[in-house]
Amino acid sequence: MDSSAALQDDRSSASRIGALRVEGLGLTYASAIGERFTVLDIDRMEIEPGAVVGITGPSGSGKTSLLYALTGIEKPDRGSIRWGDTDITRLSERARDGWRRDNVGFVFQDFHLIPGMSPLMNVLLPRTFDGLFIGPAMRRRAHELLELVRAPSSRTSVALLSRGEQQRVGIARALLNRPGLIAADEPTASLDADNGRIVIDLLLGQAQATGATLVIVTHDPALLARLQRVYHLRGGKLLPT
Repeated sequence: MDSSAALQDDRSSASRIGALRVEGLGLTYASAIGERFTVLDIDRMEIEPGAVVGITGPSGSGKTSLLYALTGIEKPDRGSIRWGDTDITRLSERARDGWRRDNVGFVFQDFHLIPGMSPLMNVLLPRTFDGLFIGPAMRRRAHELLELVRAPSSRTSVALLSRGEQQRVGIARALLNRPGLIAADEPTASLDADNGRIVIDLLLGQAQATGATLVIVTHDPALLARLQRVYHLRGGKLLPT
């Protein structure tokens, strides 16, 4: 596979995400009895374009909620989340979905793969959700990404893959639309040390090769040690760094 041209295309497209500026971010959830409780309360957060950063903290500190808010999956109750010139908190749900499709590649902790589908079709799945045409060039890119992440593309179902291989399929899917922002939620959780190391190398390598911003939620000390900056959350608040 000659990936140099594809990676050059990815580098030019990754530049569109811009810097992150978060101000006055607040998010609450409803309890089982209808009371509201605070999940996130963040005065300010900044990430420069192309940065490689981690978000860590104890269970229940709001890490995944913050990642969901930063990528437009979750809309906060107050505050602004601005990527470059776009404040995603001011977008409608449909517009946020479109912004995320064009700019974000998300690696979910539980993969979100469809068991009865092949690795190739799982990588292409976001295009079918959007009703977009899947032409030969997009299929070729999906094949190349599966080769890049060393995931078997010939299997008839992702259910036949190991957890490490499934995670790699999830990474290939996240890279399909040449995102300027790669977001990963506990990408090495439940993987053994060898597969965890492969996943870390893939994410960091792709961010470096394409110039994309990489934001990772993780408890993994081996992964945290390789990141440029780490934000610590506790009780929904960022601790001083």
